[in-house]
Amino acid sequence: MTRIRGVGKRAVILAGDVGGTKVALALVESVGDGLRIQRQERYATHEFDGLVPVVQRFLAETGERPGRACFGIAAPVVDDSIAMTNLDWEVDRGRFARATGIPRVTLINDLAAAAWGIHALAPESIATLYEGEPRGPTEALIAAGTGLGMATLTRCGDRDLVLPSEGGHQAFAPRTPLEDDLLRYLRVRFPDHVSIERVVSGNGIESIYAFLRESGRETEPAWLAERLAASLDRSEEISQLAMSGEAAICEATMDAFVRCFGSAAGDLALSTLALGGVHLGGGIAPAILPLLEDGRFLESFRVKGRFRGLLEPVPVRVVLDLDAPLLGAARRAILDDDRS
Repeated sequence: MTRIRGVGKRAVILAGDVGGTKVALALVESVGDGLRIQRQERYATHEFDGLVPVVQRFLAETGERPGRACFGIAAPVVDDSIAMTNLDWEVDRGRFARATGIPRVTLINDLAAAAWGIHALAPESIATLYEGEPRGPTEALIAAGTGLGMATLTRCGDRDLVLPSEGGHQAFAPRTPLEDDLLRYLRVRFPDHVSIERVVSGNGIESIYAFLRESGRETEPAWLAERLAASLDRSEEISQLAMSGEAAICEATMDAFVRCFGSAAGDLALSTLALGGVHLGGGIAPAILPLLEDGRFLESFRVKGRFRGLLEPVPVRVVLDLDAPLLGAARRAILDDDRS
């Protein structure tokens, strides 16, 4: 059982992590000061036309009828009706509650859910890139996956607070001649706005690869073109080939990706003064951990001119447990009930 602060009474919560390509659902039990995932399932979003049928299938499979639910949604959560960013779904809290029969439903940003879950994780669920010296209560989370999300964690008095963000949609800021050319390449594809997410995400890996190939900087072997054409996840294939050293173009792609990821994380640390630490979440960071551990990420994180000294002591860690958003959603639901 995972033990955390801010959990007091026994309850079973339906927790969800709703992203652009998958939905993770779990029944989470709180007992005393602990959380335990009783059962969870993952579903591909392309098989459904909305969140309601996903939840209905899960509840039918489990036979449970929870009275409380909280979902982390990959979208800005401004009111009770949410249009998802990378998926043609709309989630309306009231309609969802009526359709599922769950009376109390909370919708929060998916990165906020992940941030709420960080302090619910066991030590073995975190990999340390740099131990550093934490200063102050404020930490940040940056997570690369289908998209790029950011959130801030802090404390006010005796309360934990999580501040959601859409920082992944800030403009991409190149730092090197290669990144200048990458930005020019992406402006042709996205003339209105080239965000950080266009580079630091699964789609970003594919875009960097295409840029290196089409610009003539790297050569794509025929065997690799065939392999990627048959792949269900090109970004994962590229990253795995980079780590195995089988293709120079894949190594160059991930070199650019890691450096841009590090720079974005450093920008987040500066913009939020997250001197307590920066956490790397999402599905990509744990999958490419060896590429993050060789120093390139940390160097790009710290290269901020006059503020390098401010960032050098900041701890940097990788969240290995993909259940963090589920634990965080459950924790947020319990805290909301305790404060109501």
